[in-house]
Amino acid sequence: MAAGTSTGADEAALGYEQARDELIEVVRRLEAGGTTLEDSLALWERGEELAKVCRLRLEGARARLDAALAADADGEDGGAGE
Repeated sequence: MAAGTSTGADEAALGYEQARDELIEVVRRLEAGGTTLEDSLALWERGEELAKVCRLRLEGARARLDAALAADADGEDGGAGE
């Protein structure tokens, strides 16, 4: 099974949507049951890694949005129509 065998570089290459979709699949497999304890642990670990990727991507997006909003607010102070 490939779960749990990725490297940090693989995770860094994942976009938010890819990580989210894989995380959804991991959760489905865990909820379905029928896997060995070892496979379940590997899936759990992969899910934790994917959740971290999603969280970091969302934090990065929030920081970019905050920066854009701050830059926009700074631009309004100049009075473009005067």
